[in-house]
Amino acid sequence: MAASSESILDHIPLFAKELLAGGLAGGFAKTVVAPLERLKILFQVVSPTKLNVSGMVNNEQVYRGIRDCLSKTYKEGGIKGIYRGVAPTLFGIFPYAGLKFYFYEEMKRHVPEDYKKSIMAKLTCGSVAGLLGQTFTYFLEVVRRQMQVQNLPASEEAELKGTMRSMVLIAQKQGWKTLFSGLSINYIKVVPSAAIGFTVYDTMKSYLRVPSRDEVD
Repeated sequence: MAASSESILDHIPLFAKELLAGGLAGGFAKTVVAPLERLKILFQVVSPTKLNVSGMVNNEQVYRGIRDCLSKTYKEGGIKGIYRGVAPTLFGIFPYAGLKFYFYEEMKRHVPEDYKKSIMAKLTCGSVAGLLGQTFTYFLEVVRRQMQVQNLPASEEAELKGTMRSMVLIAQKQGWKTLFSGLSINYIKVVPSAAIGFTVYDTMKSYLRVPSRDEVD
């Protein structure tokens, strides 16, 4: 059985293994922290304002803490309420993480040998990899956010169900440009983050003596 598994893996192209490994790693990490992401959004969005006697704005916090927020969210929607929006998150993170790692490794292969160990080369490859990965999958991030904030006091949109159906509904109601709203601002966060992350990643690979993609080929 083991021999059969090994022979199957041996026939899978390296780029496919990189896409799969990166996607699974990103998907698993997002699944674990999905409830915390949902609670963070609830804390940020659910804070209705009222005017007190003097006419000043008074913020009334709906949730008294993380435990209270988790308890109320679970009572209102069960596990589905806590994990609302996780489907588009996984649909987005799987290709994003996979493509990001693939683009990075692929671009490094075209870097001249004299510059392969250059920090600037690694930062550049990481920046472009993060930019491309984010561009191709950002619309799923928009769908996820809108699914997570629906049914809240601040939301007046129709209920979104299913990733693809929600994407079509958002495009019809708000315009297709909405699916990419905030992308340019997100570049400011993602591009340097990917550049630094990949540079540290490569530095640690070198320190731990992990063979490079060229050596494996």
